[in-house]
Amino acid sequence: MSMTAGLGFKLEHLDEALTARNPGLWFEVHAENYMVDGGPRLRALVALAERFPISLHGVGLSLASVEPPAPEHLRRLRALTDRIRPAAVSDHLAWQKWEGAHHSDFLPFPRTRQALDITAGNVSRVQDALGRAIMVENPSLYVDLPGHEMDEATFLAELARRTGCGLLVDVNNIYVSASNLRFSAEARVDAIPAEIVGEIHLAGHRPDPDPASGLLIDSHDAPISDPVWLLYERLIGRTGVRPTLIERDDDIPPFPELMLERDRAHRLLAERESVDA
Repeated sequence: MSMTAGLGFKLEHLDEALTARNPGLWFEVHAENYMVDGGPRLRALVALAERFPISLHGVGLSLASVEPPAPEHLRRLRALTDRIRPAAVSDHLAWQKWEGAHHSDFLPFPRTRQALDITAGNVSRVQDALGRAIMVENPSLYVDLPGHEMDEATFLAELARRTGCGLLVDVNNIYVSASNLRFSAEARVDAIPAEIVGEIHLAGHRPDPDPASGLLIDSHDAPISDPVWLLYERLIGRTGVRPTLIERDDDIPPFPELMLERDRAHRLLAERESVDA
């Protein structure tokens, strides 16, 4: 078993990360934070990449936008992938760009055949620019838009068939979306084609500060909840071992505390591997 469970890398954890010896450990970073020509941040990532597998997780490609990815963005992302040689590259099934404006949120869209054509075209442009396949992540959803022509699992499966991309399954996003839109998280996990899953994300969530909304927020600032752990076990029961990331982007705890969640995921993957052997 090579890559099992990883952590989202934070600069304040550099020294502890570089000396970690946990089997199967890997790290993921948001690609846009490192798409620079030099400096201490990039040096830290290069040092980490010399010791551990790295996954580059993009937040700016806006794959479902009618505007294609910017050539300069793709150039810088290609330069980073050439330098780091990551184990994986990924971004989100969402749009952020419209008429020159770039929104910070991952915005939803009706899953129509036209949207599939647009998204597939953008994924293909990215893959051609990088010279490699990427993975696409299912987003958290907060509103049930009208006009869908297919469910999310079908959309992602067809996107993978057309482009050769893989799927990054965020289990917390499924749980949050299921709670917000009132569908079965278990049924959604069961509908995911196991063969296209290349990576899994686990994160925490919180209730919306406005209790009247009844929404769960994909906050990445809390421990992983027990229901999400159960969904994760259900997923890897179908997919087998897949590299799994513990995401924490706010209210960052000490490195050893994060490693406790990481090691829990590692143990579950080791158990899954022994069952599959």
